[in-house]
Amino acid sequence: MRVGVVGAGLAGLMAAGLLQAAAHDVVVLERSRSPGGRLATRRIGPATLDHGAQFFTVRTAPFAEMVERWQSRGLVRVWCRGFGPEDGHPRYVAEGGMNAVAKHVAADLPIRFSTMAFALRPGGDRPRTWSIGLDDGGSVEVDAAVVTCPLPQSASLLITAGVELPDELRRCDYDRTLALLCVLDRSSAVPAPGGVPEADDTFSFVGDNQAKGVSPAPAVTFHARPSWSLRWWDRAPAEAHAELLGAARPWLGDARVVESRLKRWRFATPQTIWPERCWSATDVAAPLVLAGDAFGGPRVEGAALSGLAAAQSLIEGPR
Repeated sequence: MRVGVVGAGLAGLMAAGLLQAAAHDVVVLERSRSPGGRLATRRIGPATLDHGAQFFTVRTAPFAEMVERWQSRGLVRVWCRGFGPEDGHPRYVAEGGMNAVAKHVAADLPIRFSTMAFALRPGGDRPRTWSIGLDDGGSVEVDAAVVTCPLPQSASLLITAGVELPDELRRCDYDRTLALLCVLDRSSAVPAPGGVPEADDTFSFVGDNQAKGVSPAPAVTFHARPSWSLRWWDRAPAEAHAELLGAARPWLGDARVVESRLKRWRFATPQTIWPERCWSATDVAAPLVLAGDAFGGPRVEGAALSGLAAAQSLIEGPR
């Protein structure tokens, strides 16, 4: 089959890789200029900052095998085994930033970047196909589609497909996160090992990128709590930026902020999780599967396993 994969986050990349390994012709469509989704890393001057997922854990055997391969290649390593008292459960980070994992998985995949898919329609020229409409006026004709973008975007994409999503998927919303990225002139006051979950009333996570070995220069990522982010989402960005800088001050110690940026993460965490790893449409023009972190859980591992499950469902075909 020729398979169109919408989204080059980890779920889309994993799906595309497995389908390509099974000798299918794959094309990945990604609206951004680089892969990764929540595996997002930003470089500001000499500093490197993870501003999406700060680390990942391993809970299942299939993902453990994958991570072992990544470790053997020097791609990822253990950051710590807990924040505060150790719990023995490894937290992994990628050398050079979390986006390195996405770039590694994407290396041999045919990806069309800066390409936004906005409509999925039954194919016109060939029966039992999909036509994926693109923002440049063109289209991609495929025999099957895997859609991995956040569910509100997926629902919008499927309006023209004649697909009826279950209410739980159609109504799923996501928590928003406002992130503050700070480059410092010296080390921060974030305690070892460099990460603080549920940090205070403003921040759900504070991560020192230098302490976790990602950044050569002092740099801290602050994730605002979903409730805080929602309250400030529609305010002027400069106001939210200034407010977060003030809230961040206790975590900086004597360090001075050399440069800072505000990042908006609209689809940070799905508020509800579909119980299966993916969802397959029935009674449609051609095979269609939805996947992503709303299916496997809002974690790196969940997204990876959801993408693999989506690809496997196409490889195996209807049961």
